[in-house]
Amino acid sequence: MRKANLIIGILILTSLSSTVSVAAPSTSTPENTGALFGGQSFDVNASEASTTNLNELPPVVEVYTATWCSNCVDVEHALDNIENETNLQQYHIHRAINEAQDPLGSIEIDQRFHDRYGISAPPVVVMNGSLMKVGSVTDYDSLETEFTEMTQSVNTFGTGNSMNGTSMFSWNSTSNTTGVASWALELENHSINTTTGVTLSAYAWIVEYSAYFGEGTNGLGDYPHVVRGIVELGEIELHSDAIVGSGSSEITLPAAYDENDLSVHLIYQFNMPAEEPEPVSPPTDTTSPEEERVPAASLLASLCVVLGAALIRRE
Repeated sequence: MRKANLIIGILILTSLSSTVSVAAPSTSTPENTGALFGGQSFDVNASEASTTNLNELPPVVEVYTATWCSNCVDVEHALDNIENETNLQQYHIHRAINEAQDPLGSIEIDQRFHDRYGISAPPVVVMNGSLMKVGSVTDYDSLETEFTEMTQSVNTFGTGNSMNGTSMFSWNSTSNTTGVASWALELENHSINTTTGVTLSAYAWIVEYSAYFGEGTNGLGDYPHVVRGIVELGEIELHSDAIVGSGSSEITLPAAYDENDLSVHLIYQFNMPAEEPEPVSPPTDTTSPEEERVPAASLLASLCVVLGAALIRRE
């Protein structure tokens, strides 16, 4: 009797062990994902301009989140705690695809995140489009420590060197729903191979400072840094010795979820060339007769449970 109970107990513990969370270290984003940099911003109701040295730009941090995601709260609070000392700029992308519990996202922005990073479940933190951490469990002494180290590892923004150049950004509000975004970029001494088909584009990211959603089950209530729209402003020329470009575009602003607290941000994004699809070979059956006779692990475990129960009844 005791022997049978011991067998069943071991099988149950084995089946439950696969659900234990394991700390996942930060990793590079998928191959052929272009880096991001930028972060200059203005309130959409103002008309302002600024010129910034590229080496003074903040780390651009994309946070994939949802109003029902309790683990996301730990991640977002950790980023808030290091925001001042690291000068990072947060952009929160809310899940929207097949989503019924979060009204703060959009299908287009969610699809962009999924296409770039191959992720569809929050929380995820991406630094400058080049380094990402999935989940909220850390091997460091705190999430703050891990995120701080991540911000220090992405200061070349994908160019291979420290940033040497300037970025100019101006915003002219023309109405409650429109404005003109102007930009100019000069970047020197990069190490990008310009013969590989890499391109660089300028985008306006429209961000809501805070959106209130009382039905959010993770308890935050006020959800900050919500990305409401992404608009392409123009493409930038890549030369072997310099990267230069400028442009001006009138854009229509997306609606805020509530209040009137939108801001417009200038983000530069490297676009990697699309890979040629590899030819698909017809499937081949490489399973040997011996392998076909070996039951799956789950089936074997189920049989063991049944046998254990039979032993209990017999005794």
